[in-house]
Amino acid sequence: MPSTVELSTLGHRIRHHRLSSGLTLDELGAQVGVAGSHLSLIENGKREPKLSLLQEIARATGTDVTDLLSSEPPNRRAALEIELERAQAGSVFRRLGIAPVKITKGTSDETIESILGLHRELQRREREASATPEEARRANTELRLNMRERDNYLPDIEKLAEKQLRAAGHGTGALTHRTVSIMAEQLGFELIYVSDLPHSARSVTDLENGRIYLPPASIPGGHGLRSMALQAMAHRLLGHTPPTDYADFLKQRLEINYFAACCLMPETASVAFLQGAKKDRNLAVEDFRDAFGVTHEAAGMRMTNLLTRHLGIPLHFLRVDGSGAISRVYENDDLPLPMDVTGAVEGQMACHKFSARAAFSEKNRTTEHYQYTDTPAGTFWCATQTGSTSAGEFSITVGVPFDDAKWFRGRETPGRAVSTCPDESCCRRPAPEIAAHWEGKAWPSARVHMQMFSPLPRGAFPGVDDGEVYSFLDKHARE
Repeated sequence: MPSTVELSTLGHRIRHHRLSSGLTLDELGAQVGVAGSHLSLIENGKREPKLSLLQEIARATGTDVTDLLSSEPPNRRAALEIELERAQAGSVFRRLGIAPVKITKGTSDETIESILGLHRELQRREREASATPEEARRANTELRLNMRERDNYLPDIEKLAEKQLRAAGHGTGALTHRTVSIMAEQLGFELIYVSDLPHSARSVTDLENGRIYLPPASIPGGHGLRSMALQAMAHRLLGHTPPTDYADFLKQRLEINYFAACCLMPETASVAFLQGAKKDRNLAVEDFRDAFGVTHEAAGMRMTNLLTRHLGIPLHFLRVDGSGAISRVYENDDLPLPMDVTGAVEGQMACHKFSARAAFSEKNRTTEHYQYTDTPAGTFWCATQTGSTSAGEFSITVGVPFDDAKWFRGRETPGRAVSTCPDESCCRRPAPEIAAHWEGKAWPSARVHMQMFSPLPRGAFPGVDDGEVYSFLDKHARE
């Protein structure tokens, strides 16, 4: 069945050709064999005409059926009326419980445009409305579970990345800044490094003038310039449009990060490297990292894309901050993870016995910390590397079930721990004898995390100050 908008457009086109032919509804009806009232319903988008009737109408008005069925409004007035009909039929307007405005012949174009201006602003505010923390957690959880079902592997983006790399002449080894610049040029963009980038944006793309603005140095925490440039290009290559909601925003962010990782660690070369290391029983995140010149976190995350699909190894990845909170996670090996009622893991505290937290107590942090951990779901082997940024300490962990530890360097470690989480007695409650002594005798001053009171980012691109970005582009476009 045609949509309401399609029927409305058809009705407007029939009316346009009828009036251009100087015919009234009754006069056209007499020529095509139907009542004028029937034609009125068709012109108002209330009834779908048969093809035979359309053929008669086309003949009587000196046009053809193809022209009548065009999706383009016949004139500006019709375009305004159709847009208003669409807006008043939308869920955003209907939720207000306000009766729609009825448009008549006497309604001026200016009046319709004014009403449409209100609808556009209403829709803009709806798009910009910040998600509640619960909605954001649910959206993030849904995306994580969706990627788990796919083994965290997106074949179309893998192919796209290798195609772009070949076109830029990239062969083997680490991806150079020069090659990234060539990739941008092939898309019609110039990479420009500036010191006044808006504080709310990692990069800004000027679509009108073909420029991608980047900071002059890498962002602390591993966001290298190559990766930022590749992510900006990915939006164009993947055909992204402004996100419709927070879930769409998260999906787009995942896809651009995935594309950048595919370029920095191409599938063909990465799989060959990992297969060779598995054959030698010497898989290690640090070797994979060094082979492609990326961060430890990027290498660990990239292994989640490839190890299950190409090497048959389920695994988990954790980024944990110095307080023990999980900030980034992936697992398909059934590692027991803490989660809230929405199923979200991010923000939850990792077990004290996990390697991801035990590594913070190591004196020598220049090498990876290896550990076996017995859990209610079985035994897992993990390799953890710690690091720090201006925001504090963090750890990166890649781990596998016990049976797959045989493929990894560090499997001989004597380090072992026992975790019974999510049992509260594991590490979330004090020992009974200590609790009995100190209960009622302690009064700590709690540290308040201000992000608890901060709304989630607003805007078409959440967290980005549109006014700041537009002022930045306007300034540089004149240079």
